[in-house]
Amino acid sequence: MDAALRELAEMDDLAAGRSFIHRRSPLAKLLVTIAYIAAVLSFGKYALSGVVVLALWPALLFQLSGVPAGACFRKLRFALPLVLAVGLFNPLFDRAPRLVVAGVAVSGGVISMLTLMLKGTLCLTASFLLMATTGIDRLCAALRKLHVPGTLVTLTLLTYRYVGVMTRELAAMTNAYRLRAPGQRGIHVSAWGSFLGQLLLRSMDKADRLYAAMRLRGFRGEFYYADMPPLTWADGLYALVCIGAFALCRFVDVAALLGGWVIR
Repeated sequence: MDAALRELAEMDDLAAGRSFIHRRSPLAKLLVTIAYIAAVLSFGKYALSGVVVLALWPALLFQLSGVPAGACFRKLRFALPLVLAVGLFNPLFDRAPRLVVAGVAVSGGVISMLTLMLKGTLCLTASFLLMATTGIDRLCAALRKLHVPGTLVTLTLLTYRYVGVMTRELAAMTNAYRLRAPGQRGIHVSAWGSFLGQLLLRSMDKADRLYAAMRLRGFRGEFYYADMPPLTWADGLYALVCIGAFALCRFVDVAALLGGWVIR
């Protein structure tokens, strides 16, 4: 739980950076991320080379933003195995050879498996970079600019914020249990029911107090999100260049062009 709280705080620290990417408008970064994910997902299941070319964008973004790549994969350690497991059975169903590498025939199932794994990894990485360079408040403000329903956006923001509150409540309850049961590893199975019940009651009480505080500060169903700076020419140029590059990689076989240039 302490590690989870530190990771939440680390995300806020990453979003408070002052790099070139951090200074771009949240709306521009959101549109670029949506365009990137759409470009990645639009490739066919055998278009591994095209997806590999698009992997250059997150790599460049890590360098420009100063966000450590290790932090990305550490925070995605629970989601990545699920994504990587999506195409594990493809080689069993698609055994027809589609490529020969160094005299070894590679089946279509292997290629589609690698493509699916890379697609999922790139989409998660792009989402992480958006969050790590924008922050939840500015991201929600950008969503409202795109006319996403306010109820959905407010629910997303409050859920993200309440995770830390609930984790602190859970940490306090766990510490209290350990003080009453010294030397015991974990929580005994006989106490699970009452423990979860107390956590639910404490969470509901905390939620009531949080909502009362929001009402006292003027909340009437529409949250006042963080101030979002207006779009500048640099933001527009950044969005146009990125989306144009994604379109080029999608409709032009950049991998073949680069390979032919290297061979010559």
